[in-house]
Amino acid sequence: MPPSALLLAISLADLTVQDYVGIAVVVLVALLVVAAAVRLARKRRGPPGPEVPSGEIERELEREATELPPEAGESLAPPPATVARGGPAAPPVEVPRPPAPPSAEAARAAREAEEERKREEYRRKKEADRLEKERRRQEHEAEEARARAEAERAAREADEARRREEEERRRKAEAEAGKTLAAGLEKTRHGFMARINALFSGGAVVDDAVLADLEEVLFTADIGVKTATKLLEGARERVRRRELSDPARLKGALREEVSRILALDGPGATDGAGALTVGAARPWVVMVVGVNGSGKTTTIGKLAAKLKAAGHSVLLGAGDTFRAAAGEQLEIWAERVGAPIVRGKEGADPASVCFEAVQRGAAEGVDVVLCDTAGRLHTKLPLMEELKKVKRVIGKAAEGAPHEVLLVLDATNGQNAIAQARQFNEALGVDGIALTKLDGTAKGGVVIGICDELRIPVRYVGVGETVADLKPFVPTEFVEALFA
Repeated sequence: MPPSALLLAISLADLTVQDYVGIAVVVLVALLVVAAAVRLARKRRGPPGPEVPSGEIERELEREATELPPEAGESLAPPPATVARGGPAAPPVEVPRPPAPPSAEAARAAREAEEERKREEYRRKKEADRLEKERRRQEHEAEEARARAEAERAAREADEARRREEEERRRKAEAEAGKTLAAGLEKTRHGFMARINALFSGGAVVDDAVLADLEEVLFTADIGVKTATKLLEGARERVRRRELSDPARLKGALREEVSRILALDGPGATDGAGALTVGAARPWVVMVVGVNGSGKTTTIGKLAAKLKAAGHSVLLGAGDTFRAAAGEQLEIWAERVGAPIVRGKEGADPASVCFEAVQRGAAEGVDVVLCDTAGRLHTKLPLMEELKKVKRVIGKAAEGAPHEVLLVLDATNGQNAIAQARQFNEALGVDGIALTKLDGTAKGGVVIGICDELRIPVRYVGVGETVADLKPFVPTEFVEALFA
């Protein structure tokens, strides 16, 4: 046996059990360290390389074993005394200890911190909910405000539109209604009616002096001598019977007498209103006569518009071939109201033009044919003979035609208009009168004279330029407007 082995054996024989345990622990720790070192070396080296001498490995393991950190653990066992007699003591080996359990104070602090965290989280959640509700409330209020503003704007626009529509309807109604009869008679009221009102405004007893003043007013009122005399004699007789001693009663008596004169019924009149009535014959032929400048052609155009508005079909015959502008003027009216027109060449026979117009109206089933005629002075005998011829020829074109002879008179002519009416009536047999330009004169009293002397109903009165200003003559309205 070698001496070293002998010494080792002697040394082992002298060791105690504790020494053996310490040695075993040291060996175990050394093996663990070696295994850890091998794993660490493999990680560092990566893939396996060339072999390293075993001695080098042992030296590396020893170096790593001696460099273990103190905190890696505590010694597994008390250090052995010595490995052999006189040898150095084995280094202490530290073994890691499990962590100590937390104390009760630390656990309570952790619970309180967790509860505080939960409470803070709950507060943040409630605040977020509150902010969200506030945001939604503000959005809802803003939406309601926008809706109210929109509704107010729509209401304002609707109100403005309604006002505009009402204003438009009012203007349209005024345009369609035209001037009132009272407005048309304004100059007449400021004429002889103003003088009559001034005569009766003093409150004095009616005597011969008052009657003399009344006579002067009536004879200068363009109502005609015959009519003025009739009104004056009637007033004197009632004053003589002491029925009209009061001026107001005398004015009332004059009003009643004028109403009686105007309220006459003639051919074609309806309810005393005098408007043109379309009979059963087709076509219903109206022959329109009158002197130049009386407004004859314009009256035909307005009358055509009224008949069209009433639902009648209308055809115009331009029989005034003597005046070149008459045919063009009537053609403009025909285009405006949407009515066909029959025109002849300038200077053509007016009877032939009217004959063609009536024949065409009969062929096309037209309701009304309005025939214009020449309008030279009524004192020219050739004119009257020509009009008689036109009337005869129209009668050949349709049985019973013309069904109405309408005379157009200019109210500004005063008593001369009565003379015109008398001449035309004697030549043609006038059925009705259209009195134009009543708004431009103070001689509106001529209506009274025409109705009294000629017993011809007034069909229409013209008080302006528009179609609506050609108004059907209503005696009661005329008296109201005249004595207003």
